[in-house]
Amino acid sequence: MPKRARPFGFGLVTADEAFPQVVAMKDFSRRLITWHRRHGRHDLPWQRTRDPYPIWLSEVMLQQTQVGTVIPYYERFRARFPNVTSLARASLEDVLRLWAGLGYYSRGRNLHRAARAILDEHHGVFPEQRIELQALPGVGRSTAAAIAVFAFGAREAILDGNVKRVLARHFAVGGLTANKAVENVLWSLAESLVPKRGVQTYTQALMDLGATVCTRASPGCGRCPLASSCAALAGGSVAAYPVRRPRRTTPVRSVVMLLLMRQGKILLEQRPPSGIWGGLWSFPEMPADGELRAHCAARLGCEVGKPLALQPLRHAFTHFTLDIRPCRCEVSRLMPRAGQPGTAWFDLEQARQAGVPVPVKKLLAMLRGQEAVGADRRLRTDEKPSVRNR
Repeated sequence: MPKRARPFGFGLVTADEAFPQVVAMKDFSRRLITWHRRHGRHDLPWQRTRDPYPIWLSEVMLQQTQVGTVIPYYERFRARFPNVTSLARASLEDVLRLWAGLGYYSRGRNLHRAARAILDEHHGVFPEQRIELQALPGVGRSTAAAIAVFAFGAREAILDGNVKRVLARHFAVGGLTANKAVENVLWSLAESLVPKRGVQTYTQALMDLGATVCTRASPGCGRCPLASSCAALAGGSVAAYPVRRPRRTTPVRSVVMLLLMRQGKILLEQRPPSGIWGGLWSFPEMPADGELRAHCAARLGCEVGKPLALQPLRHAFTHFTLDIRPCRCEVSRLMPRAGQPGTAWFDLEQARQAGVPVPVKKLLAMLRGQEAVGADRRLRTDEKPSVRNR
């Protein structure tokens, strides 16, 4: 028989130990619902609707992304793709262009795939059951449950990152929340706490509590409606929950980005559909120890002049940091094999409006600034009056 950890202790709380606490917590949902009426978020652009499309769109965008970041992207998406049919019939490039900058680009690709699945397999109608929703690309159990709750009034439990933190603290659930055994305990707790009525308000309240009060850093325990029964607070150990994964040294990868200019246009290359920045347009790249001119000739069919090294920049991903060394090169001649599939020449403004990742957008802005300065200098030279010999 597995050893039991004490409930509200620092070790793993088993479901058997946690459930008696749930029985004693009959007013858990009532307190949350009451708190939400006065302190919850009520004016988010995807609220006050039962339409599953905006609910699904917002839930996918909110995965690992804060509300303040999501809102402008959500509004642009709704304006461009007002319903699931318009999204399904759009090109992936159009979808990724609007997604650019939001990060975690597999979400954008899965959003497009899911829209097509809804159109092709469900005749354009969202499935109502959590299990069916969960079968859509990019929709996990918690996201599917949230859609089912908010769009269809289903009685389902959610367990996103914010909710994991609330439950881990309130019931002093030890262990890494990514651990399957710990996650199973949290799911059991989440399911047991769902009220019979007011599920939508309760679910939103639980999300809001984790996002605005029971935050990762500096939680507002004095404002929490669950403070009187919070095990972590009672034990003076709020900071200990949930258990954090030990920090690892983030590896750094270096790459040279080639900013190839020709007659005021810039060469961009579309990245493979999967992987980092999948499907987006970016600058051609080469290894940091490669020979630039030879690479441009062999790989891109471009003869270039002397390269100009620009200010390097860094971009952080979840598991590594990318050290970008941009080099601007003027293309003097295009070889017959130039214009390989997946590459295209863009005006700088056109390139900025394409689906490009954040570092590329920054470099394009820098190029536009350089071009503007150069144009201003040329204009001043042309306007300078000539001086006759006397």
